[in-house]
Amino acid sequence: MSAQLSDVSQTAVRRHRDPLGCAFMLLLGAAIVAFALTVQLIGWMAGPMGLGQFVPLSDGALMAWASVVQSVALGGPLLLLGLLWRGPRYRAIFRAWLLATGFALILAPTRDVRPTAPQTAMMWQIAATALFVLFAWRVVRCKPAAGATPSSLWLALAFGLLFVWPWLAWGALGSPLDTVLGLLLSAGFGLLAALLAGGLWPAALERNPGSVGWDLLVGGLATGVTLFIMASGAGFNGSQIVLMLYLPSAGWIAMGLALVGRAGEFQKNWPALALFITLLAAGPLLFVDSDPMYFPMVLATGEAIRWAAKSLVICWVIAWPLTLVLLAWRRHLCSWRQAGPASLAAAVALLLAGFIYVIAGQPGFYGDRLFVILKDQADVSAAANIGDYEARRRTVYETLVKHADVTQAGLRAQLDALRVHYTPYYLVNALEVEGGPLHRLWLESRPEVARVIASPTLRPLPSPVSPESGEDPPPEGPLWNVTLIGADRVWAKWGVRGRGVVIGQSDSGVQGDHPELAGTYRGRDSGDDYNWFDPWFGSSRPTDFGGHGTHTLGSIVGRTTGVAPEAEWYACANLARNLGSPAKYLDCMQFMLAPFPQGGDPFLDGDPTRSAHVINNSWGCPEDREGCDAASLEPAVRSLRAAGIFVVAAAGNEGPKCGTVKDPIALYDEAFSVGAIDRLGNVAEFSSMGPVIADGSGRIKPDIVAPGVDVLSATPGNTYGTASGTSMAGPHVAGVVALMWSANPALVGDIERTEQILIAAARPYTGTTTFNGMVQSLRRTKDVPVLPAAETPELPFKLENCLDETDFAVRPNNVVGYGVVNAYAAVKMALEARDRR
Repeated sequence: MSAQLSDVSQTAVRRHRDPLGCAFMLLLGAAIVAFALTVQLIGWMAGPMGLGQFVPLSDGALMAWASVVQSVALGGPLLLLGLLWRGPRYRAIFRAWLLATGFALILAPTRDVRPTAPQTAMMWQIAATALFVLFAWRVVRCKPAAGATPSSLWLALAFGLLFVWPWLAWGALGSPLDTVLGLLLSAGFGLLAALLAGGLWPAALERNPGSVGWDLLVGGLATGVTLFIMASGAGFNGSQIVLMLYLPSAGWIAMGLALVGRAGEFQKNWPALALFITLLAAGPLLFVDSDPMYFPMVLATGEAIRWAAKSLVICWVIAWPLTLVLLAWRRHLCSWRQAGPASLAAAVALLLAGFIYVIAGQPGFYGDRLFVILKDQADVSAAANIGDYEARRRTVYETLVKHADVTQAGLRAQLDALRVHYTPYYLVNALEVEGGPLHRLWLESRPEVARVIASPTLRPLPSPVSPESGEDPPPEGPLWNVTLIGADRVWAKWGVRGRGVVIGQSDSGVQGDHPELAGTYRGRDSGDDYNWFDPWFGSSRPTDFGGHGTHTLGSIVGRTTGVAPEAEWYACANLARNLGSPAKYLDCMQFMLAPFPQGGDPFLDGDPTRSAHVINNSWGCPEDREGCDAASLEPAVRSLRAAGIFVVAAAGNEGPKCGTVKDPIALYDEAFSVGAIDRLGNVAEFSSMGPVIADGSGRIKPDIVAPGVDVLSATPGNTYGTASGTSMAGPHVAGVVALMWSANPALVGDIERTEQILIAAARPYTGTTTFNGMVQSLRRTKDVPVLPAAETPELPFKLENCLDETDFAVRPNNVVGYGVVNAYAAVKMALEARDRR
């Protein structure tokens, strides 16, 4: 009789294994993973990689549509399978996947929230998750939580804390509000996952019992895919990629928890699954900063991916041994109810988590901030009429500081009373405030406040990112870009090399002891006071945190790479981690107007007599990533100009579409904006073009163009490298102004006259004037055989670009401004103006 029952049992197991259903589930699961990951990667990369040029959607909208496409493509087949598949076990799996797909769909719109507003996105995700949990609860109808075994709950806590360890070590929390929102979203995600993975499949097991090992294997795969689909909808700004690669690894552990101590009643353990998956999701949702997950930042520094990848690897290393242990122990899972050992394991895991966070982590809160711009901005335009240059700069500085102190007094007092930390600014009458949405509502209600914008603040890293070094040999003679603008002819004919002019550089920092730069650092003898400021990390000497700053400065004052190799320089790091903010940019702009000693107060210790003569700004502050609206930094540039400081700005790298000069500070009339050309004299395909539509002015930009493709310059580690961008073009113009002012000191501070000379001296643009011509130019520069224009392949899309729409006979125009900067002609005219005096 016993043998007959055993035969019946084995027959039931074989029947319930349903090999056809299992094979189909495996194939479908693999297809879902491959398709969803591909779609999400395309959505993440599409906008930053240029698709936004041709599709009128923001980067966030592209990610949102990627989720919609994924959900619609998967939803139809899963709906049919969930309704029509005969086997109850695999029908339950397909239904779980269908509900997970629906969850990803309702979260899709939250991806289109402005990237500088992650708290808003999380609030919407929490609300959508709560609604979907209520819906899923009615659909799944899980059994009451009272049935959960204590042993499974303690094990869920212990296992979940193991997965949190790497995020504690290498991540950092946001603000208190960020942390609360992250916990709520994690809890909602965990509860929903438990309802789907711990409700539908276990319910099918209770109705159709089989072998524990088989149920664990198949259920773990099904749970992993469920978590994968859900993860594709959660997260923000690219962090969904981390969640998708991370959460499925714990699928078998989640299914093991569903089986612990619940022989025949697996569905009752869904609270243990909810606790485990909540902790699982909390790691990245709380400790991964979404700002550096923006794809261009990933390409530029890799900082977010590097640390996230380390955490992922450790989590996988944790997951697989635990999975093997559960599989080996599968015969004892359903009967194991010993809460004592499980609670001890949880206590040890908790103690170790606290130890890791305190010893290896970055304790504290590091949330985004608010940039509060006041209505009453100082007017220092009259200073331009002061003849004495030193008095002019001092007047601008003292007027701005006094105005800020007076007009900010009431708001500062209120913030002090509320114990809210803030940093005041004077170059723009503004404050950076540590606060969230409630602070914003209060600040916006204040009568003296004009508006409040985001000031994104990156969370700290466990260790700094290494700057990029170059691999090119040092130059043996004048570089092509230097000769193209005629700077070498200036040196040879007049011996003018920039002596007596001070260049101010705001960028990723500078390797101050690079052989190209060390000899002209203003602090080489006097020290770093008044000559170096690092608002990010407080470093005491010129340091480059990325490599960009050394390269751009090398094109201005480099001993063998620069346009004005004898001009002196000092610097500030506003892009130490490749993502700035209104406050960080303003920190450095104030240092350009009135440098102060190490640890000094910009309001009290600034010395405008040490200001830069010319400042190079190879950066832009886009509103959707760094918070600056179109007018946010305009008072600063206007005041710098009034002080007699020549402001050079890179036009941007979003061409060739019209209207792409759109970010501060390049869009301002008070800044001299520079586009890029290549060695053949053709405008670079990336060079941003006017007109300026961001502020409604319609002004023509850029003002001029300069070499910006494959420019060789200094790079960190005493190396040399080539780079392309309008960032490389702007330094050429800064160097030309230094040559002009060195040749004719009477021009120092005379911004209007200097601009007139640059414009008059500019060489007319003779490069390509059509998009097909640009394609030909690209082929030439890349050593690809040139095809006749008639053989140039048609593009599969219509490109709105300024090349085909611009009359280049008209100067200025929105592609190249007044033409190509001409150092030789500009210095010649500057000397002629000196001789006429």
